[in-house]
Amino acid sequence: MFKKKKPKLKIALNNEVVRFERLGMRYGRGPEVLSDVDMCLQNGSFTFLTGPSGAGKSTLLKLCYLELKQSRGLISLFGTDISKMSRKTKHSTKKKIGVILQDFRLIDHLTIFENVALPLRVTGEKKSNYTKDISELLQWVGLGARMDALPKTLSGGEKQRAAIARAVISKPDLIIADEPTGNVDEVMSKRLLSLFTEMNRSGTTILIATHNKKLIKGVKANILHIENGTLIDTSFEPSI
Repeated sequence: MFKKKKPKLKIALNNEVVRFERLGMRYGRGPEVLSDVDMCLQNGSFTFLTGPSGAGKSTLLKLCYLELKQSRGLISLFGTDISKMSRKTKHSTKKKIGVILQDFRLIDHLTIFENVALPLRVTGEKKSNYTKDISELLQWVGLGARMDALPKTLSGGEKQRAAIARAVISKPDLIIADEPTGNVDEVMSKRLLSLFTEMNRSGTTILIATHNKKLIKGVKANILHIENGTLIDTSFEPSI
């Protein structure tokens, strides 16, 4: 479904997509929800993020796609320190990232086809160039008969699959997913995992937060574990 992409020169040179160093994150004046996190995702890697509810998984993911700003420490995306990025650069960086969230964030007045097409429309892509790709992708995730439906008519699992299709349609350099199979059955979970695996083989870096042990066992991948805001079981060492 996805053709092999030519690696971007900047990624090829430093081979890092995401880097955290001594990162700390707190909300307001509360205690840190992430403390001294060191993490590095290499270009083309596939990583699962595990940990109990409330451990800080969702916060870590939000930092990766620039929805939150860290309280301290360094975040580097695609080889650039985000604190040194201009607004324009941050905007272009976000376009390289496909995000799948638990609340889906579909636009209610747009059809499922139109929701999935959004990442392509914002880049100025002509509808004639992506209609076939979107139709095939929606068929793949089991929504071929629902592409003209509005989000309010879909079940939670259908909305989740639509959100996944929207995140992957532009073939982003990085996919960040928060419990992407939480509302689907085991058969569809395996099908979605094969989609992520295929994209990873095409060069996309994958980071998935999940509690699904069967999903983790379904693919050879790195595993990062977080507890009480601290990342453990990782061999990454920060630079001196």
